[in-house]
Amino acid sequence: MNRIRSIINKTALTALGLATGMVGMAQDKAAAPQTVTSSYNQLATLLVIMIVVLAFVIWGMGRVLTALGRQLLEKGKNKSAALSVLMLVGFSLLAQVSVAQDATANAAAQEVPNYGGLTESTFYFFVTVLAVEVAVILFLAFSIRRMYAELLPQHAKAPGEKSAVGAWWSNLDKKLFTKAVPVEREADVLLDHDYDGIHELDNALPPWWKYGFYITVVVGIIYLFNFHVFGVGKNPTQEYNAEMEAARIQKEIYEASNKDKIDENKVPMADAAGIKAGQALFEANCVACHLKDGGGSVGPNLTDDYWLHKGSLNDIYHTIKVGYPDKGMQSWSGQFSPKQISQLASYIKTLHGTKPAVPKAPQGEFWVEQPAGAVKDSAAVKTDSGAVAKPQPDSATIKK
Repeated sequence: MNRIRSIINKTALTALGLATGMVGMAQDKAAAPQTVTSSYNQLATLLVIMIVVLAFVIWGMGRVLTALGRQLLEKGKNKSAALSVLMLVGFSLLAQVSVAQDATANAAAQEVPNYGGLTESTFYFFVTVLAVEVAVILFLAFSIRRMYAELLPQHAKAPGEKSAVGAWWSNLDKKLFTKAVPVEREADVLLDHDYDGIHELDNALPPWWKYGFYITVVVGIIYLFNFHVFGVGKNPTQEYNAEMEAARIQKEIYEASNKDKIDENKVPMADAAGIKAGQALFEANCVACHLKDGGGSVGPNLTDDYWLHKGSLNDIYHTIKVGYPDKGMQSWSGQFSPKQISQLASYIKTLHGTKPAVPKAPQGEFWVEQPAGAVKDSAAVKTDSGAVAKPQPDSATIKK
């Protein structure tokens, strides 16, 4: 028996040492943040170490169980049963070693982070291995306890005797959870009520229920003073309005500090690099309807003075953004960012006055962009794809 106790003590000390080293390693990894990759993952390393520690504990308990089994065999106990237990322990150890090896290889092969840098399947694989190891440890612990009781019956507990943990839990249960009267003393709380042979006991209410009721009373008093006496608290509608107002203020602050904010009312003319980027977008997405030189085919001509939806930079931006599906122009807000739309609109502005190879007949209204501060006149002539009556735009400069 001294040998068995020595093995148990050595196993416990080794497990404690490995657990301490594991905690230290985890702290070192946390102190030096590194990029999480498949070859260096803190969670994977921690889980593998836990698997190895539990596998070593299973190995130590297996040795203890083997020693106890030999002693039981010497006492003439059931040999086949003991051999079955030994075989189960051996297969468990082999399975845990192979699982630990597979888990290590699997952790090194994963690339896509999901659960702390592990894929979902790898994470649950590790958890399953740990759960199996814990179940094996519990099974071995019960088996060792049973064999130890058979080998040393003088140390077995008397019927009804509780362990220290059992006694502590029983006292805690009586104080906090049930507070029930023992069966031997039920006559002390028996009431004079008998319903078809069913007797009523005057047991106290469970402490957890009473404490919960006391807590609700305290919360109710706080709620009363907070919402109805002092008026400090807000009802759900007031909280919603306050949150919406705070969000509005935050949005205004963000938009005021956002130098790249672009909408239909504020479209800057792009620089040379932006116009070049807009040309690339145009040639990749717009030539099917407007041709590469802007002369128009399915879509209108972009080089003349006639526009279906006006021709300022803001108007062109709006047309590209929202589109006009009834006229075959789709919305590009889902494909392009506001900055890209502004670059595309800037490039389209540069097409005005160019000479396309096969220009399409004018469509829409004759449009004149007024200089800054000038009053826009009402001279606009609607036209179809036929002849165009082009009025003189006075002193205004025609721009695209």
